[in-house]
Amino acid sequence: MKPIRIIIMAKEPQPGRAKTRLIPALGAQDAAALADRLFRRAVQQALAAKLGPVELHITPAPSSPYWRKLPEAKRCELFSQVPGDLGARMSAAARNGLSQGSAVLIMGTDCPDLDAKQLQSMAQSLQTHDSCLCPVTDGGYALIGLQQFSETLFTEIPWSTAQVAPITRDRLNALDWSCHESEFLNDVDEPEDLARLAKYYPELISPKG
Repeated sequence: MKPIRIIIMAKEPQPGRAKTRLIPALGAQDAAALADRLFRRAVQQALAAKLGPVELHITPAPSSPYWRKLPEAKRCELFSQVPGDLGARMSAAARNGLSQGSAVLIMGTDCPDLDAKQLQSMAQSLQTHDSCLCPVTDGGYALIGLQQFSETLFTEIPWSTAQVAPITRDRLNALDWSCHESEFLNDVDEPEDLARLAKYYPELISPKG
């Protein structure tokens, strides 16, 4: 299999700044605690997929105590996110990863459905496709995989809207790149997402201990 580099985009789950759309339902502290559990699960699944290096592109900088105390971080390569919107940050991460000579899978931390098996499946698809996408039910995507770089996939996109995946598909078509898509996955952004999370991932709602 062609070498694969997993890139995880993440920010420190600080109360009041993490999962802000869940604060009305959970409160600032519990919303941040959920963000922390989602992040740790994402890293654990990326490492468990055993596809190659795992990069954390994070904010604030890697010198922050949160990252230095995170056991999983010791098995990952840490990078500071560049300034700019999500597109600029993903673009820089993708360009850096692809420059290492491997394909990349770029993911966030909001989608517990994106487990090691799913990551392996998407990596396999890059053996025969130029790109891959894991769309989510709200119109965005949980993962984009690339064999090569194009700035057009990350610029002038209305992030956090239902147009993200459709626009990305249009951009991939314009590039004439083949794309494999997974089934629709579910992320955790809104209060109505919590019922499904409790049903399928109760450990993320009520962690042991």
